[in-house]
Amino acid sequence: MTTLVENGKAYFNYEVLENYEAGIELLGFEVKALKSKKGSLEGAYVIVRGGEAYVMNLFIPPYQEHNTPKGYEPRRNRRLLLTKKDIRTLADIDSGKGLTIVPISIYNKSNLVKVSVAVVRGKKKFDKRESIKKRETDRAVRREYSDR
Repeated sequence: MTTLVENGKAYFNYEVLENYEAGIELLGFEVKALKSKKGSLEGAYVIVRGGEAYVMNLFIPPYQEHNTPKGYEPRRNRRLLLTKKDIRTLADIDSGKGLTIVPISIYNKSNLVKVSVAVVRGKKKFDKRESIKKRETDRAVRREYSDR
Protein backbone atom coordinates (compact mmCIF):
# COMPACT_ATOMS: atom_id res chain seq x y z
CA MET A 1 0.00 0.00 0.00
CA THR A 2 1.68 3.16 -1.26
CA THR A 3 0.43 6.59 -0.20
CA LEU A 4 0.10 8.79 -3.28
CA VAL A 5 -1.29 12.04 -1.85
CA GLU A 6 -1.86 12.96 1.79
CA ASN A 7 -3.74 15.75 3.54
CA GLY A 8 -1.00 16.89 5.90
CA LYS A 9 -3.08 19.40 7.81
CA ALA A 10 -6.07 17.10 8.39
CA TYR A 11 -4.86 15.78 11.74
CA PHE A 12 -3.83 19.28 12.83
CA ASN A 13 -7.06 21.06 11.88
CA TYR A 14 -9.52 18.29 12.70
CA GLU A 15 -10.26 15.66 15.31
CA VAL A 16 -10.79 12.40 13.41
CA LEU A 17 -13.82 10.43 14.65
CA GLU A 18 -14.38 7.68 12.06
CA ASN A 19 -12.53 6.38 8.98
CA TYR A 20 -13.89 4.89 5.75
CA GLU A 21 -12.18 3.42 2.70
CA ALA A 22 -13.65 4.32 -0.68
CA GLY A 23 -12.84 3.80 -4.31
CA ILE A 24 -12.78 6.85 -6.56
CA GLU A 25 -13.88 7.30 -10.16
CA LEU A 26 -10.95 8.74 -12.13
CA LEU A 27 -9.82 9.17 -15.72
CA GLY A 28 -6.69 7.36 -16.93
CA PHE A 29 -4.41 10.36 -17.00
CA GLU A 30 -5.60 11.37 -13.51
CA VAL A 31 -4.45 7.99 -12.20
CA LYS A 32 -1.07 8.52 -13.87
CA ALA A 33 -0.78 11.98 -12.31
CA LEU A 34 -1.60 10.58 -8.85
CA LYS A 35 0.89 7.74 -9.25
CA SER A 36 3.57 10.34 -10.00
CA LYS A 37 2.54 11.93 -6.65
CA LYS A 38 0.97 15.04 -8.18
CA GLY A 39 -2.22 16.37 -6.65
CA SER A 40 -3.49 18.03 -3.50
CA LEU A 41 -6.16 17.31 -0.90
CA GLU A 42 -5.91 20.83 0.53
CA GLY A 43 -9.43 22.19 0.97
CA ALA A 44 -11.11 19.00 -0.30
CA TYR A 45 -14.32 17.73 1.30
CA VAL A 46 -17.03 15.12 0.70
CA ILE A 47 -20.75 15.67 0.13
CA VAL A 48 -23.57 13.18 -0.25
CA ARG A 49 -26.28 13.97 -2.84
CA GLY A 50 -28.85 11.74 -4.46
CA GLY A 51 -27.58 8.56 -2.84
CA GLU A 52 -24.02 9.11 -4.07
CA ALA A 53 -20.92 10.55 -2.42
CA TYR A 54 -18.71 13.07 -4.22
CA VAL A 55 -15.35 14.52 -3.31
CA MET A 56 -15.26 18.24 -4.05
CA ASN A 57 -12.29 20.52 -4.65
CA LEU A 58 -9.75 17.69 -5.06
CA PHE A 59 -6.92 19.02 -7.24
CA ILE A 60 -5.38 16.62 -9.76
CA PRO A 61 -3.26 18.39 -12.40
CA PRO A 62 -3.01 16.94 -15.91
CA TYR A 63 -0.34 14.26 -16.30
CA GLN A 64 0.90 15.70 -19.58
CA GLU A 65 -0.35 19.20 -20.31
CA HIS A 66 -0.49 18.84 -24.10
CA ASN A 67 -2.17 15.41 -24.15
CA THR A 68 -5.06 16.39 -21.89
CA PRO A 69 -8.61 16.86 -23.25
CA LYS A 70 -9.50 20.50 -23.97
CA GLY A 71 -12.22 20.96 -21.33
CA TYR A 72 -10.41 19.24 -18.48
CA GLU A 73 -11.07 20.79 -15.06
CA PRO A 74 -8.45 19.83 -12.41
CA ARG A 75 -10.85 20.56 -9.51
CA ARG A 76 -13.89 18.73 -10.91
CA ASN A 77 -16.21 16.71 -8.66
CA ARG A 78 -15.28 13.02 -8.50
CA ARG A 79 -17.62 10.25 -7.41
CA LEU A 80 -16.66 8.04 -4.49
CA LEU A 81 -17.46 4.34 -4.65
CA LEU A 82 -18.94 3.30 -1.30
CA THR A 83 -21.45 0.73 -0.13
CA LYS A 84 -25.06 1.86 0.26
CA LYS A 85 -24.80 1.38 4.02
CA ASP A 86 -21.73 3.65 4.24
CA ILE A 87 -23.41 6.28 2.05
CA ARG A 88 -26.47 6.27 4.33
CA THR A 89 -24.36 6.76 7.45
CA LEU A 90 -22.35 9.53 5.77
CA ALA A 91 -25.58 11.22 4.64
CA ASP A 92 -26.81 11.23 8.24
CA ILE A 93 -23.52 12.73 9.40
CA ASP A 94 -23.49 15.29 6.58
CA SER A 95 -26.90 16.61 7.64
CA GLY A 96 -25.77 18.21 10.88
CA LYS A 97 -24.02 17.94 14.26
CA GLY A 98 -21.10 20.20 13.25
CA LEU A 99 -19.25 17.32 11.61
CA THR A 100 -17.50 17.31 8.25
CA ILE A 101 -16.37 14.54 5.91
CA VAL A 102 -12.81 15.04 4.65
CA PRO A 103 -10.47 12.92 2.48
CA ILE A 104 -7.34 12.07 4.48
CA SER A 105 -5.21 10.33 1.85
CA ILE A 106 -5.19 8.72 -1.57
CA TYR A 107 -3.29 5.45 -1.87
CA ASN A 108 -2.75 2.30 -3.95
CA LYS A 109 -4.26 -0.97 -2.83
CA SER A 110 -2.99 -3.64 -5.22
CA ASN A 111 -3.72 -1.97 -8.58
CA LEU A 112 -6.67 0.14 -7.38
CA VAL A 113 -6.68 3.75 -6.24
CA LYS A 114 -8.45 4.21 -2.90
CA VAL A 115 -9.35 7.22 -0.79
CA SER A 116 -9.30 7.26 2.99
CA VAL A 117 -12.28 9.39 4.06
CA ALA A 118 -12.81 10.51 7.66
CA VAL A 119 -15.64 12.01 9.66
CA VAL A 120 -14.05 14.92 11.52
CA ARG A 121 -14.84 17.71 13.95
CA GLY A 122 -12.93 21.00 13.66
CA LYS A 123 -10.43 21.78 16.40
CA LYS A 124 -10.53 25.02 18.35
CA LYS A 125 -7.48 27.25 18.61
CA PHE A 126 -6.50 25.96 22.08
CA ASP A 127 -6.69 22.36 20.82
CA LYS A 128 -4.28 23.24 18.02
CA ARG A 129 -1.88 24.84 20.50
CA GLU A 130 -2.06 21.70 22.59
CA SER A 131 -1.21 19.58 19.52
CA ILE A 132 1.81 21.78 18.76
CA LYS A 133 3.02 21.55 22.36
CA LYS A 134 2.67 17.76 22.39
CA ARG A 135 4.50 17.44 19.06
CA GLU A 136 7.39 19.62 20.28
CA THR A 137 7.80 17.68 23.54
CA ASP A 138 7.79 14.37 21.64
CA ARG A 139 10.43 15.78 19.31
CA ALA A 140 12.58 16.91 22.25
CA VAL A 141 12.32 13.48 23.91
CA ARG A 142 13.30 11.72 20.67
CA ARG A 143 16.23 14.11 20.23
CA GLU A 144 17.37 13.44 23.80
CA TYR A 145 17.31 9.68 23.30
CA SER A 146 19.02 9.83 19.91
CA ASP A 147 21.96 11.77 21.41
CA ARG A 148 22.73 8.90 23.81
